[in-house]
Amino acid sequence: MDSESNESGVCGCCGPLRPRYKRLVDNIFPEDPKDGLSKSDMEKLTFYAVSAPEKLDRIGAYLADRLSRDVVRHRYGYVVIAMEALDQLLMACHSQSIKPFVESFLHMVAKLLESREPDLQVLGTNSFVKFANIEEDTPSYHRRYDFFVSQFSAMCHSTHEDPETRTRIRVAGIKGLQGVVRKTVNDELQAIIWEPQHMDKLIPSMLFNMQDADDLDRAGHPSTPSGSGQDGEENPAALAENCFRELLGRAAYGNMKNAVRPVLVHLDNHHLWDPNEFAVSCFRIIMFSIQAQHSHHVIQQVLTHLDGNNKSTPRVRAGIVQVLLETVAIAAKGSVGMIPECKGSDVFNFESESPTPHNLWLGPTVLEVFNTLLKHLRMSVDFELGDSSRRNSSSSVSSVRGRESDERIVQNAIIQTIGFFGGNLPDYQRAEVMMFIMGKVPVYGTPCHTLDTVKIGHQGTKRIQTMLLSSLIMVTSGFKSKSMSAALPPPFLDPLFSISLMEDSELRQLVLEILHNIIDRHDNRAKLRGIRIIPNVAALKIKREKISKQDVAFMKKHGQQLYRHVYLGCKEEDNVHKNFELLFTTLAILTIELANEEVVIDLIRLSVALQEMALNNEENMPMSIRCGIMALVAAYLNFLSQMIANPPFCQHVSKVIELRNMDAPYLLPEHIFRDKCPLPESLDKDDRQLYFQTADMAECLAGPGYNAERLSIPYIPQVTDEDRLTRRKSFVDTISLQVDIMSSSLPDKQSELAEEITFETLKKAIDTTGLEEQEREKRRQVMEKFQKAPFEEIAAHCESKANMLHDRLAQIFELTIRPPPSPSGVVSISAGHTQHPSVPVYEMKFPDLCVY
Repeated sequence: MDSESNESGVCGCCGPLRPRYKRLVDNIFPEDPKDGLSKSDMEKLTFYAVSAPEKLDRIGAYLADRLSRDVVRHRYGYVVIAMEALDQLLMACHSQSIKPFVESFLHMVAKLLESREPDLQVLGTNSFVKFANIEEDTPSYHRRYDFFVSQFSAMCHSTHEDPETRTRIRVAGIKGLQGVVRKTVNDELQAIIWEPQHMDKLIPSMLFNMQDADDLDRAGHPSTPSGSGQDGEENPAALAENCFRELLGRAAYGNMKNAVRPVLVHLDNHHLWDPNEFAVSCFRIIMFSIQAQHSHHVIQQVLTHLDGNNKSTPRVRAGIVQVLLETVAIAAKGSVGMIPECKGSDVFNFESESPTPHNLWLGPTVLEVFNTLLKHLRMSVDFELGDSSRRNSSSSVSSVRGRESDERIVQNAIIQTIGFFGGNLPDYQRAEVMMFIMGKVPVYGTPCHTLDTVKIGHQGTKRIQTMLLSSLIMVTSGFKSKSMSAALPPPFLDPLFSISLMEDSELRQLVLEILHNIIDRHDNRAKLRGIRIIPNVAALKIKREKISKQDVAFMKKHGQQLYRHVYLGCKEEDNVHKNFELLFTTLAILTIELANEEVVIDLIRLSVALQEMALNNEENMPMSIRCGIMALVAAYLNFLSQMIANPPFCQHVSKVIELRNMDAPYLLPEHIFRDKCPLPESLDKDDRQLYFQTADMAECLAGPGYNAERLSIPYIPQVTDEDRLTRRKSFVDTISLQVDIMSSSLPDKQSELAEEITFETLKKAIDTTGLEEQEREKRRQVMEKFQKAPFEEIAAHCESKANMLHDRLAQIFELTIRPPPSPSGVVSISAGHTQHPSVPVYEMKFPDLCVY
């Protein structure tokens, strides 16, 4: 009879009758634990376990029982021998029967981890790490690692008094977590490890050790780098970072939220957004560790977190935005090497010539990113203006000013993020983003549903306009469109030009820079920087191509609009040197990119009109602005004459410039834009040699190619309804104001308004000789204009008249056709306009015919 079959009926004290597996286990333990594990007896136990795998569960249970007793009795030498035997059995046996043995093994590891002895905790962790590296043949359906996640996480936060012991425990805890990750992430049955209750322990434990080293660096005690006494495996920060990278690298799409959310919570709890060096470092690790197609999910998480912190301090919000900028930068450029691993069907299939990182961004996600950023930009402006309004009543002026400067940091960070994100989008998406941002720019007189300009006032509106236009400059930087009509559609161009008419030189500068980014498709701006008389344009090696048919059509449709805004932008009284520089660059880029023979004639007509405007000075402009306009015309005609390579034209321009150098240097850019340049009291219109003459230029351009006859038609900017969209008070507004004043004062002063009729008045009315002569001259000019002017200019003129007539009629109808006063006593609002308040019936004044 086999003694093992009767083990329940024999006495345990009888050695020869003990089961064989117990005798083999007992033999591996020497009398003195210092002698260590008996190798020969261990080989016998291993051979027996391999030969009879069904006994593995009993061997494991017996070893666990002995280890538990030794732990309680503090016989740590035998504990080490038992764990060494367990490790060897675990490595030697790979059969189906290993599953029950593993349960006993994990039970023993748990016993060691529960111990307060650091050596036993480290011993148990090392055994668990060896077990984690074993690839099992079949998955485990019932095994859970909840206890080990909790215990290893607690070890990662060890606060032991001895620094060396504390480091050992933390390293063991990190290694244990790394073992849990390796054992579970590849097992589909262990997806529970990605659940929030586990991630909320794993991620903060790693970040805590990474942060601890970062704090030491900032405090002036650099953590021990690898190779300087403590290698990477014994450095908690380096080990935690490696484990963090490994965990994120194994994260699937559905697990990204649970993996990123604890990072954000940890940064909140430990106030690591200000300063945000550690936060930036964490998200750099995240973005470089995850798969490329998951980048947008991380950015979405950061945006959501930014929404949740909309009432936090400015520096916290700035820190989050700067982290967002870092993630966007890495998503756009840093993950190029990971893209070939992602097939088109796995991620998103774009029909592009070469896959680039920004192809991973889709329309709704892109617009959501920009919408969130613009929303926080508006909120930051509100906070800044609110602090400014409370400055006088605040007890601490310095603290309010500090908060304002902090809000500026937030705003600049948002603008940089918008610009960088938009600048790395493909052109077809960038055009949509440009339209989206322009739709957010508040324009006076137009309904703006996204930004309520009434609440933020003039200062807030200007601030938002400036920041949104600054972000548009960054988005349009490097934008290359084959067709101007696609790059500058009317919904984008019209509000942009409306802003260019604002009485603010900074806004006008931003508009011109946006136009430069879009129109300059060959990067010639750097060669044209600075308004000056260029002696040799050919030396600049300007790149240009033949104008396409689409661009010719664009100039026919929108050319008059471009000329008009250059003309009106020149006569603004607050223009500074930079404004004239940008205007010169605008004219030069138009010449390079969009000018054919017809456009060249129009640009010369525009230049002559600017010269006449400065000479006639009907706008009462300061002398500095008049001289600046003359200098701008000289610099541009010098550039244009060399670009079209017309020697007579170049000679005429050079002659005028030479005479100005001798007699009127203040009409040249090299002199007028210097500090303390002496200005003349007036400009002598009779000294024709100092000015560019239309007849001379027409003679120079006479010949094939140019319709020089059109130069005799003076350029007159057409009046459109764009003035109504700007800060300028339109003619309609002025008339309505006068009508209101006259209607209120007419009953009392009607006699004063009547004109006194005298003999001289009647004589002037009968004598119509002079009027007839003026009428004939006016009719002749109109006929000449309609015969020689281009069709587009005539159409723009007629359309502007029709628009003005329609606006004036609407204004008159609004003033005259009003509903009768209601006795309800309630103020009514109709079509966005407040009506006159109604009065009670007994206070109404009725005409005499209605009273009986």
